[in-house]
Amino acid sequence: MSHPTGTLQDTDIEIGADDPLHDDTSLPLARYGIVDHISHFSGLCVSVLYMVAAGATLWEVVARYVFHAPTQWAFEVVMVLCATSWMISSGYVTLKKRHIGITVFHVLAPDRVRWWLDLFAMLVGIAALFLLLTDASIRAFTAVDHVERTGSAFNSPMPMMLKVLLLLGTILYLTQLTVNLYRHFDSPGWRVAVKTLGAFMAFYFVSTLAAHYGGADSMLGLPQSFFSGIAQALDPSQVLDMRAYDLGTVSFVMVLLLVALMMTGMPLGIVTLIVSVLMAIAFFGPRGLYLVSTNATGLLDHYTLVAIPFFVLMASILERAGIAEDLFDAMSIFAGNLRGGVAVQTVVVAVILAAMSGVMGGEIVMLGLVALPQMLRLGYDRKLTIGLICASGALATLIPPSIIMIVYGLSAEVGIGDLFMAGALPGIMLATFYALFVLLRVNLNPKLAPTAKEVEAMTGTSNKLSRARMNAVLLCILLIGSVMGSIYGGIASVTEAAAVGCFGAIVVAAVRHEMKWPVLQAALLGSMTTVGTIIWLILGAVSFVGIFNLVGGAAFMRSLFLDLGLPAMGVILVMMAILVILGTFMEWIAIVFITVPVFAPVVMTLAPELGLTEEEAKIWFGVLFVMNIQIYFLSPPFGPACFWLKSVAPKDISLQEIFVSVLPFIGLQIIGLVLVMTFPQIALWLPQALGG
Repeated sequence: MSHPTGTLQDTDIEIGADDPLHDDTSLPLARYGIVDHISHFSGLCVSVLYMVAAGATLWEVVARYVFHAPTQWAFEVVMVLCATSWMISSGYVTLKKRHIGITVFHVLAPDRVRWWLDLFAMLVGIAALFLLLTDASIRAFTAVDHVERTGSAFNSPMPMMLKVLLLLGTILYLTQLTVNLYRHFDSPGWRVAVKTLGAFMAFYFVSTLAAHYGGADSMLGLPQSFFSGIAQALDPSQVLDMRAYDLGTVSFVMVLLLVALMMTGMPLGIVTLIVSVLMAIAFFGPRGLYLVSTNATGLLDHYTLVAIPFFVLMASILERAGIAEDLFDAMSIFAGNLRGGVAVQTVVVAVILAAMSGVMGGEIVMLGLVALPQMLRLGYDRKLTIGLICASGALATLIPPSIIMIVYGLSAEVGIGDLFMAGALPGIMLATFYALFVLLRVNLNPKLAPTAKEVEAMTGTSNKLSRARMNAVLLCILLIGSVMGSIYGGIASVTEAAAVGCFGAIVVAAVRHEMKWPVLQAALLGSMTTVGTIIWLILGAVSFVGIFNLVGGAAFMRSLFLDLGLPAMGVILVMMAILVILGTFMEWIAIVFITVPVFAPVVMTLAPELGLTEEEAKIWFGVLFVMNIQIYFLSPPFGPACFWLKSVAPKDISLQEIFVSVLPFIGLQIIGLVLVMTFPQIALWLPQALGG
């Protein structure tokens, strides 16, 4: 069987990305200015740091298990390396316009309206980043003065470096965004206004630096004293008196503002950041910005997040080395004379790809490029094929290592390894449902799918794999089994297992004779871009949640749920309904950070009534949450999976046909969700068995 490998290689696929086939509207290299070159070059440089960080983590594993001498430096070094890539990638991500936003309404708007929405988004972004910097700069200068250290055995200056990195990353983001704003205008007058704005911001931060080291009473400190006086005079907290309002009103205003800004299509990280900044100033005055910058800095110290770039890098290497095509060909050989065997093998390949990827965007594109043309050419029913590929591709949200689960675990404060174990069985259950559904359909109506002999008769060829490709497939499956097994067995942490997986992916690529610099470079760059978009979104979301909790919003929302007078399962159903509604117009990562800090404590409170411990309740609800998100990924009219498949499907396949095709599989997903909701042990059995 032949594959459209040319199409596959030429497509900008990132199997870990949430937007694998974005419209690349970035500036051509020939039109770069000095800021663009800095953003581009710095992004290329820091992309390599993920491999260095993975190497340091791998050495920690070797030192602990082989030499019985755990390192004292690995954790802090890895955190600084990853934080450097997270923060400094901001310029590259902004230059390439890769920040994640809700673009459903933005895309439908006329060109002129879209121009104004983009202008509004950039102005709001500049305001949010500037206000964040007014406090983050002072914290960074103070940290450098005191050379803040961890106090650990290694005692590195990691706290100081993280604050400096937040400062540098935000400056790069702000500078590139200002340059983008300059380009947005054609009028010379408005371009002069943007230059003036940029000069003012530069002057402000230079004067902040001068005032910090020269003293507020010195000549160097006069400009900063003037700015501080203006800020105090305009302090909205003195006028609004936000504490006089009840928590319900405050919560409603925050959520309404958040949703309204999201609908404009601006980057979600900017949306959450500006709402955080505005509410911090409204409640606490200019000093409230300290809360926002502190929450942002605290995010960079979350070791759990390091697993995200490692898993994405592992997936990118395997994907760009051509393992997905090898897996499909290998499954073809073992499919036998089973009617619908190619469809079943597609489900099996999707499960393996899910264990490689973590986020489904790239997996659906990969299946759409590799499996869809073959199945259609071999005479498989169109609707059955389309629905199967969309549903199978969405398994990456549930089957570990799911990046959605990592973000949920961070937000709900639950163990990532436990979540991974809890998601494995429901994920395999859904995959089994898909395979059985296909087999039932094709056996009831043989015209829907041919057998392997019929396929061979139609094509006149038999499928064979070279020894190198077959070895690569076997090593890939062994690698995935080892990575997940080390997590489930408690041998390595999630982050350590992911780092080992990165180097294992290099070995697999080498066996396939694809370990070339272009492959590794593309994987590193794709990982840097993908993770850069996620981290800056999480940074804004963490800031929002911190402020929302501080003003009492989360406590009010929890009391609202608990006072509904419903039984525990009734409250869970209400939460599921809210997730369904939010899923019609909101990105999954925004849904996680808006709902999970509110929902998770409520579920913990309801745990005794559900017959679970608090920890079990959070894990079980995490699986329900991810399964709900999986349904949203397929659901018309805004299901991202449908749009991703449409982007690589033949032109005669309409979006409406895709929407109709996924409906039976959405039904299977709902059945799976109800089963896990009714029988929590489907999710909890594996964590209990391996944890006990």
